[in-house]
Amino acid sequence: MSYKSLLTVLTAADTAAAPLAQIAALAEEFGAHADALCLGVDRTQTGYYYAGANAMVLQETLARAQEEAEEVQAQAEEALKQAGVAYGTDSGVAQIADIGRHVARQARFSDLVVLGQPYGAGKRAEAEPIVEAALFEGRAPVLVVPDKAAPLKQPKTVLVAWNESIEAMTAIRRAMPFLKAADLVRIAVIDPPQHGPERSDPGGMLAQMLARHGVNCEIDVLSKTLTRVSDVLNRHAADTAADMIAMGAYGHSRFREAILGGATRNMLEQAAVPVLMAH
Repeated sequence: MSYKSLLTVLTAADTAAAPLAQIAALAEEFGAHADALCLGVDRTQTGYYYAGANAMVLQETLARAQEEAEEVQAQAEEALKQAGVAYGTDSGVAQIADIGRHVARQARFSDLVVLGQPYGAGKRAEAEPIVEAALFEGRAPVLVVPDKAAPLKQPKTVLVAWNESIEAMTAIRRAMPFLKAADLVRIAVIDPPQHGPERSDPGGMLAQMLARHGVNCEIDVLSKTLTRVSDVLNRHAADTAADMIAMGAYGHSRFREAILGGATRNMLEQAAVPVLMAH
């Protein structure tokens, strides 16, 4: 397996640089086609304006959204053309409540979706639903790229977060092109269960599966010495000089993670290296 169809979704010129640089690097590495979906977002909520103002406000907002889409499309065209990779761009205007439908349709036919971090300073309201649409409705793996991360072609060391969940296994299978090319894959198991089929050999069956694919891997059993699992993973990634993290996304419901927090949300906010997620 290899990544041959790559997709990024861009809604603002000021947050497009990192995902554009990353998708160009991967397109070159894998000989893949890079697609950029450039959307201007209509954030109007008709019904909240006084009588007679709707048409004027809608026209102004649609015009601004169209300008934003054209601006970010021009940026994508320039970046991908300079990279010398096969690419295509498309632009349009989408209402924020309906943006997930457009993203999911494109993501469904992509091997990998490359997106910027959805949380942090300067991030817009549509960033989170774009990530979720790619993961849930598009059923595609998503590579989330930190704003200041250097473009990554083939990671030398990959940290895999393993908790025996379906989501984690899905992410590992979708990350296989990266894992097979890496010099080392570190399987991180945090506070393994004392009861269960892997209690005597945490991560052992996964290591065996990966080894049969030619993956060089080691198992790191870690204690949850920090409050959040994401903090433990990020610290271990820094300690081991990992270039990428692969993990399952949203083991709990999205509503619970949005209200109470969770490993997925915290990782999307705090990660210092690219994170490949799948659900």
